[in-house]
Amino acid sequence: MNTTTVSTVSQHAPLRLVVAGSVDDGKSTLVGRLLHDSKSILADQYDAVESASRSRGATEFDLALLTDGLRAEREQGITIDVAYRYFKTDRRSFILADTPGHVQYTRNTVTGASTADAAVVLVDVRNGASAQTRRHSALLSLLRVRHVVFAVNKMDAVDWSQDRFEQVQAELHEIARGVGLGDVVAVPVSALTGEGVVRAAPDWYLGRPLLALLEELDTELEDTAEPFRMPVQLVIRPRTAQYPDYRGLAGRVASGRVQVGDVVHASPSGTGSTVIAIDTPTGPAEVAVAGQSVTIRLAEELDIARGEVLTTDDPIAVTRVLDAVVTWMGDAPSAARQRVLVKAGTKTVRAMLGPVTDIWDVSELRWTPSSAPLQLNDIGRCTVQLAEDVAIDEYRRLRGTGAFVVVDPATGATLAACMSGADLGALVP
Repeated sequence: MNTTTVSTVSQHAPLRLVVAGSVDDGKSTLVGRLLHDSKSILADQYDAVESASRSRGATEFDLALLTDGLRAEREQGITIDVAYRYFKTDRRSFILADTPGHVQYTRNTVTGASTADAAVVLVDVRNGASAQTRRHSALLSLLRVRHVVFAVNKMDAVDWSQDRFEQVQAELHEIARGVGLGDVVAVPVSALTGEGVVRAAPDWYLGRPLLALLEELDTELEDTAEPFRMPVQLVIRPRTAQYPDYRGLAGRVASGRVQVGDVVHASPSGTGSTVIAIDTPTGPAEVAVAGQSVTIRLAEELDIARGEVLTTDDPIAVTRVLDAVVTWMGDAPSAARQRVLVKAGTKTVRAMLGPVTDIWDVSELRWTPSSAPLQLNDIGRCTVQLAEDVAIDEYRRLRGTGAFVVVDPATGATLAACMSGADLGALVP
């Protein structure tokens, strides 16, 4: 497999990390190990988990209970909801999403992975790659998660067999190639004992432990090197005695950078002006970069509203027809000509679903022509007809402004997570 890209700097930006895998592969135990060994557990939380471990008849501290927070999760010993945790080491801070392994909760995995910089996919070394391994790998490729680490877990159960690890590694290599995952690496670990997670694995494995790999991933330069995009969340006009003429465009920079003096354009309206000031929560700034929430002031008072996207010299597409890869999250199946709402960035418009053209075959790792309705957790292709123009990029090019969600107008429930553009990497036949 390819070597994971690392940086030589000693301190990195916070890493948004998603942990995925099949049922009982050890996700929650791994997350608990990371929290425990990085000393990110409060004393009262430790006492509560210790008590819960005893009540379940466990003779040792059950690390999985650190993230299995719902009562149903602790009773069944599974993860149902997406559990978010924050922890840090001397080198980096992490925002971690522990996602469910059951097929019926795949939509929760999509939620956790949608904003992730990196992913750890757990694989039980005894069973090798499962259908969920294939499904999660395809989703991570579709969602363009830049760095993927396969943690081959429960190595202690096979006496740290190098031969068995290499067999599973070859399976994972084939899956990664089939779904178009680029920057991937496999690491042998035992979440239960901590070997390969924080401590070194046996001598035959020459790579770094899992946590060291994650500490060294560099994502900050990737985000700022992309074209500038900022969906406008709010137009701020105080009209007070102190700020009688203030007009600012507030939002979160989705990608790239902008600075005072740049000419920006708003899409889909097409208007443009020069940036004269950038206001942040801590005061004025000359530059804003991806991930920052800022207010931009322009030289001219233009009719720019919520839902517009600010760009610099690299334009964004404006369209009323979206070709999309869709992960269906609704309990009821999709329907052709189904009336829905589409939320792209900060803009929500009325829309109608077109017919399904293909469905992703998890077992064969390929697209299969099909016009059947999408069922829960299906990945398919279809078109979406919009009632108004929206500004949107192709997802494979810009992740932050290439995604949209389909919403049920009657209930407000999310029906699908979608990626604009149907030609996503190696998933194209």
